[in-house]
Amino acid sequence: MIAMLERMLLIRRVEEQLGDDSLAGRLPGNVHLYIGQEAIAVGVCANLDDDDYITSTHRAHGHFLAKGGSPEALIAEVYGKRTGACSGLGGSMHVADFAKGMLGANAVVGGGIGLAAGAALAAQNAGRSQVAVGFLGDGATSEGILSEVLNIASLWKLPLVLVCESNAYSGISATANVVAGDLVARAAAYGIASLAVDGNEVLAVWDAAREAVARARRGKGATFIDAKSYRLRGHIETEMGFLRSKYRRDEEIAAWALKDPIPALERRLVEDGQVTADQLESLRAGIESSVLAAVEAALAADPPDEAVLAPAIIGME
Repeated sequence: MIAMLERMLLIRRVEEQLGDDSLAGRLPGNVHLYIGQEAIAVGVCANLDDDDYITSTHRAHGHFLAKGGSPEALIAEVYGKRTGACSGLGGSMHVADFAKGMLGANAVVGGGIGLAAGAALAAQNAGRSQVAVGFLGDGATSEGILSEVLNIASLWKLPLVLVCESNAYSGISATANVVAGDLVARAAAYGIASLAVDGNEVLAVWDAAREAVARARRGKGATFIDAKSYRLRGHIETEMGFLRSKYRRDEEIAAWALKDPIPALERRLVEDGQVTADQLESLRAGIESSVLAAVEAALAADPPDEAVLAPAIIGME
């Protein structure tokens, strides 16, 4: 539990830093932050090994870090530096770390769903006990690829776990206005083990993912987890620079902030006597120091080599 809290705190602090850097104009592109949803990525990935696979979304920083990716490599990548996870060529929406089984973020809505199914099929064909997890947003459930993957995952009993991060919004549209029906029932209709879970309760997510991963490793097939949560920041950090009005009420955001998964876990650990307030402060201070050091390293790093950039630019022309 303490290790999961530490990872959640790291994700939160990295995202806060990148959010500040984005608004200050220090980043070469925009960022979609994971603040408020940390319990989902951490609760799921705590059940995975380095050789298990995950695929991600455009909101990928939390998945990258939860799977064991380096904060230094992530921050440098978002800054577009050659020391980044993808040598500065991918940016925020295309971070990856194959050594950790993080097969990549994806700017295409629902783009990682099919990749996760392919990874699961590859592991199954190789006779390994690896599991593939595909993270997706509730907006992506309207994409046809989800139906196709649920179908073959059921027929072929793929070692696949699909984790829908239901954060109540698809971009700037309320999910209730653009996504029909019960997502758990939709997946269950394909014969897939399906359940909903409180995505702000890291232990509930961990327990649901533990059972799903164990089922996949035993060759019993796929699971669909609908994790209910909320993103406390905007779709992208600079959205109010081009939106004419707010699409969420301040009262709604404040109500969900009271359900923030990090303070909830901290309170539980203190009440259970597993940590003290001083230990929590020390933990936060260590994370703060490491994140600031990673930013300084990114600022000092060089951009991608021109010899690497030139072929990519020529290919775009």
